[in-house]
Amino acid sequence: MANTYKDLQNSHPCFGGHKNNAGRIHLPVSPGCNIGCRFCDRTINDVEERPGVTRQVIKPEESIDILKKALAICPDIKVAGIAGPGDTLATDYALETFRLIGKEFPELIKCMSTNGLLLYERADEIIDVGIDSLTVTVNAVDPLIEAKLNKYILWHGKRYDGIEGAEILIDNQLKGIRKIASAGTTVKINTVLVPEINGNHIPEIAKTVSEAGASIYNIIPLIPQYELADQTPPTCKQIDEARIKAGEYIDVFRHCQHCRADAVGIPGKSEYGSQIYMNRINAKETFSHG
Repeated sequence: MANTYKDLQNSHPCFGGHKNNAGRIHLPVSPGCNIGCRFCDRTINDVEERPGVTRQVIKPEESIDILKKALAICPDIKVAGIAGPGDTLATDYALETFRLIGKEFPELIKCMSTNGLLLYERADEIIDVGIDSLTVTVNAVDPLIEAKLNKYILWHGKRYDGIEGAEILIDNQLKGIRKIASAGTTVKINTVLVPEINGNHIPEIAKTVSEAGASIYNIIPLIPQYELADQTPPTCKQIDEARIKAGEYIDVFRHCQHCRADAVGIPGKSEYGSQIYMNRINAKETFSHG
């Protein structure tokens, strides 16, 4: 039986479990992506602390040995998560990895992040694998706004640009959230806050995803880069105001650490990524956005 939202609040760092020294490991098995976020710069390096960054991409079959090594170093790890560096549903690697983890480490919480483009059509697989916590990045529920944050999607062998792509993405996200949540899986929503683009849109996102079945909402400040490098990141006041407005509709998480795709340890307290993923790469090597 999957962990409930209440269970996760005690044992998952991204739900409040950090208070109980709960740790997590991110397994970077998903290199490919299927949407073109204007703020996303996926890279291989060991110097940046943010999503989309990893020291290396590993294969699903390597994950078990890596987990054994990580648990020996940090027994407080309660969560095995996959958050990239690409999208977890754009390839089969994440679900393959979770199947292996379910057999070898059934006690670990299985946590996955996705942009949600393929969430609805792959929901049954996610449910069957036994994902405990699913995070979906929803940056807008209005296609006009979404198109300013994401320039295209790659869906069933075809590229859809601008508003057309945004409409498909949002529809699939919301249908997927409803299906996953109705099956008992806890759904968390991440939104990248870009004040000049979706700053006034946060309450509508929070209300919509809450009605779809999401349990908790996480607002992430923009890191200005790639095509949104000229955007001003939100101030602490703007983030707090956005959280207060979102909190009228859904529980809000307030301790996000901008974790890498290969993070290991207790957020804000310990980090063992460089010991677990030994092939350190100092040069900034950028993925293709194709």
